Amino acid sequence: MAGLQAAGIFRQGFWSQERIVLGLSALLFLVSAIALPGFAEPANLISIVRSVSVLGLLAVGMAIVIIGRGIDLAAVAIMAMSAAWYLQMLNDGWSEAAAFAIALAAVLAIGLVNGFLIAYADVPAIFATLASGSFVFGFVRSQLITQDAIPVPAGHWLEQLGGVRILDIPAEVFIFGGACFVAYLFLRFTKWGRYVYFMGDNLMAARNIGIPVRPMNMLRYVLSAVIALAAGLLTASSLHSMNTRIVNSTLLYDIILVVVIGGIGLSGGKGGMRNVIGGAILIGIMLNAMTIIDIPNIYQNLIKSTVLLIAIIVDSLLNPRDEQTAQQGDI
Repeated sequence: MAGLQAAGIFRQGFWSQERIVLGLSALLFLVSAIALPGFAEPANLISIVRSVSVLGLLAVGMAIVIIGRGIDLAAVAIMAMSAAWYLQMLNDGWSEAAAFAIALAAVLAIGLVNGFLIAYADVPAIFATLASGSFVFGFVRSQLITQDAIPVPAGHWLEQLGGVRILDIPAEVFIFGGACFVAYLFLRFTKWGRYVYFMGDNLMAARNIGIPVRPMNMLRYVLSAVIALAAGLLTASSLHSMNTRIVNSTLLYDIILVVVIGGIGLSGGKGGMRNVIGGAILIGIMLNAMTIIDIPNIYQNLIKSTVLLIAIIVDSLLNPRDEQTAQQGDI
């Protein structure tokens, strides 16, 4: 009863979760600009929006999966290893077209395998994607690339993309914005996008009215994999290399944190790209402020895990898990 009352308070009027997140972002930005030396410097602001772009792009793919009542724990492994293998092929003398086509085909295959395991083999998404992510990392690192960090070849278009500025704003910001816009159009104005919401809201009802829930499950994980590849290429363009050790970092939890704290319920069926943008901005400002304060990584991880736990508790109050969610066992 208390949970329903709390949900009612947050859903009424001004106090929606989306507006609260935007308010917290503005407050945190203001406090950081006043209290932290260098926070409001143009170079640091550019650093924030650049980091938000890559994190937000990964969150776009995760959001599509979670709205349909799933989760993709393989996203970071796909991002890092597909981009690293692509760069390795280029450094080994492969042509641009062949290297990209092979990397894209591999990413599509991983997405299809994840979707098949979840949709047709009835493997819970959390286990299927965790296993596939571990396999992708181990196989690519041991068989396909020669070292942890693979550099971008000199003069490659990725290297050039990293230096592109539009109105002094990095190109990554516009790529992230474009991805959000395309995902918004897909979710809101296409038949397949509406199916994602129907499945997240009530899978059995969606199946009963004739929605092809199994192909739709496969489509969501394929889209997530392709977006992860794009995020990997964007990361490589910014850093001029791809370090595969990022798979063992906390990036995956940062992505989930962006999605959940932005207002996309883990029970599925709600949320959109505005939530992704709001969550990415808040987390980007928070991470940057902790870096300027020089908080050790171990304490940064503690803070992030605490925020994620609080966000999940709030999400459980706003979006109670129903019997169907528990039976599905996706997350």
